[in-house]
Amino acid sequence: MALDQNQVRDIADLSRLQLDETQIAEYQTNLSNILHLVDQLSAVDTSDVEPMAHPLDAVQRLRTDVVTETNQREHFQKIAPAVENGHYLVPRVVE
Repeated sequence: MALDQNQVRDIADLSRLQLDETQIAEYQTNLSNILHLVDQLSAVDTSDVEPMAHPLDAVQRLRTDVVTETNQREHFQKIAPAVENGHYLVPRVVE
């Protein structure tokens, strides 16, 4: 699909790009090439291709979910500016 110069100006306006008249022809060529590539990709038959999330057949190695730190809530709440019933009190931000 080839774009004309008016279409390039419209695209630039919608994209909030300021193009000089000297740049219009270059953008016209580049955008037309991109659209031509998209047309080529759209023409490929992908009906027998299974969708994939990643090109490599990799498996995420996960560690076991085990608590490794001791509970230090009381220690940390001693140095907090405001605590009530085991909860940190913070200034109100929404009224």
